[in-house]
Amino acid sequence: MNQTITAILMCVIAMTAGAQQKAHIMVSYDVKALNWETDTVTGCRMTLLAGPEESKYFNDLSLWSDSMSSTPEGKKELQQIIMAACMTQSPEGSISIDLRKGPVKNVYTYVFCNKNDNSLRLYDKFAGELCYYDEPMDDMQWEICDSTANIIGYECVAARTDYHGRAWTAWFAPELPLPYGPWKFHGLPGLILKAEAESGFEFTATGIEKTDKTMTPMYSHDEYQKVDRKKALAEAEYYNNNKEAIINAKFGGNVQFENNHADRPKYDALRYALEPDYKN
Repeated sequence: MNQTITAILMCVIAMTAGAQQKAHIMVSYDVKALNWETDTVTGCRMTLLAGPEESKYFNDLSLWSDSMSSTPEGKKELQQIIMAACMTQSPEGSISIDLRKGPVKNVYTYVFCNKNDNSLRLYDKFAGELCYYDEPMDDMQWEICDSTANIIGYECVAARTDYHGRAWTAWFAPELPLPYGPWKFHGLPGLILKAEAESGFEFTATGIEKTDKTMTPMYSHDEYQKVDRKKALAEAEYYNNNKEAIINAKFGGNVQFENNHADRPKYDALRYALEPDYKN
């Protein structure tokens, strides 16, 4: 199966140079990180669509939710789906709503890479606001190592980089000649199937398949404001450490939070942030 995907990928790259871009492979990743509120490692599933010139990294549920919300009709239907899944009625007739039961978006990260433009764009939620920023794709400089590993059937080579305040080790598959990977990882002579750093950060490929899906642009781009990366990360830290006070001031009331960890430590960028360089 791996040889088939590799052969198809090589042919498609040769045939589609200069043509309209579609994804040629789809990769599923398990992503782990240290949750600052609980100080435990938590995970989610992310997807990478990649072709010779572009890639798109996202969460499947978030993409579906954003697609639905991009039209008035879809937004109304999504609200109905969520309410049907989350609302329960007791025998006495009282109604309760638990958003954890429904298809509610809670991952906001999207990353778009374009090799021809040498551009990377990240969309996310910072300090409660929808934002995006751009950076050049040459920010990530790699040193290829002697170590190898087999990841989902592909022989991978290790490489290291210091990127925005954190030291990363990644494993790429030379037989899959695409310079992309999970999150913002890029720039190696093969698809990145795993990347890890201290503090529990880990991106690991769990499956790969050929596809012809279109890499659609960002839904509702106009709802996002352009920001400076370091400034956005610093504001997100302040928001995390003062969330209750900020929200109460915004709404002029005494908002009660279900998970109000009065004894939780302050947000520590070196421990919890993917990119702690904003503290420098």
